[in-house]
Amino acid sequence: MLTFDDVCLRPAKNEERDHLWHFIYVQNEWKAHDAPYFPLEYQSRFQFRRNLFKRLKEAQTAMVIEYNGEAVGYLSCYWEDQSNRWLEVGITLFTARHWGKRIGRKALTLWISHLFEQYDVARIGLTTWSGNPRMMKCAEAMGLMEEGRIRKVRYYQGEYYDSLRYGVLREEWQMLRSAIELRCAG
Repeated sequence: MLTFDDVCLRPAKNEERDHLWHFIYVQNEWKAHDAPYFPLEYQSRFQFRRNLFKRLKEAQTAMVIEYNGEAVGYLSCYWEDQSNRWLEVGITLFTARHWGKRIGRKALTLWISHLFEQYDVARIGLTTWSGNPRMMKCAEAMGLMEEGRIRKVRYYQGEYYDSLRYGVLREEWQMLRSAIELRCAG
């Protein structure tokens, strides 16, 4: 379990399987901001239990985000190219009720720190689109650098958007974390 103030990252619990499935596949308000130009591939409860829920329980490549005792989202990581140690992260906060409270920023801070401890990688990346200004602001506030912008490649509801790649190097992340610790201690 990883904690930062009122945010906790942890493995999924058996009793919350239906809750998580419901917010991912039924009441999926989050999908309007998380790559809505790609259709969500629906999974039955059985498929969910064998796939994402299993990953959430194992807590190696995905973890539940808990806020004030409630499962409000999840984080994941995936290899863009494992042979080159190119690791990417993703985050989902289920409802607008939890947006704008810095829950995502705290969760991503914990997750990126954890992944740098777990994996021998030089960089961790995050990909988003210009239709998600909250994610862009979050990445920049955390110190991730905009490394690439591919203009007008995401088409959604009759409009073109940019695809954005953010990343942080291990040494940059260590300096950012040290600066935060010094500010908090001082």
